[in-house]
Amino acid sequence: MMTEQTFTIKQTAELTGLSEDTIRYYEKIKLLPPPDRKENGHRVYRRKDIHTIKLISCLKKTGISLEAMRPFLKASGNPDPAEYIELTQTLKSHREQIVEQISSLQQLVDFIDVRLEDGFPSGEYSDQNPDGGAKPISVEEMSYFPQLRKRANRRIR
Repeated sequence: MMTEQTFTIKQTAELTGLSEDTIRYYEKIKLLPPPDRKENGHRVYRRKDIHTIKLISCLKKTGISLEAMRPFLKASGNPDPAEYIELTQTLKSHREQIVEQISSLQQLVDFIDVRLEDGFPSGEYSDQNPDGGAKPISVEEMSYFPQLRKRANRRIR
């Protein structure tokens, strides 16, 4: 009989990229089920726990709050996603927001690339804030650069 592999909290933290404190916090707020414990009281984690923690990390990166994750975590164990149409719509909405963020960030990268290719402007006009730092460039201002629009249209679709 083969026994299931188990992990300490330290190993679980290393495998998931989260700190031990974060894992304990997720348990405290009941985002994670309480782990099994050895006779000495030490936590024991299984593969399914690691997968759940990785799912939490992934959802967190999409901008979903910890509280809003609860239904997603509950649904992740259900093989029929049709029962969770509202969750699917929420994920689609988050996806659209992320794609918009990527597009905006890509425009910034393109702007920087153009500035690096063309060289920096001479000091004949001031784009400086009174505090001496460069003035932030808005997406609208970037739209004045036609080469940026062409590049941005090729990148994200």
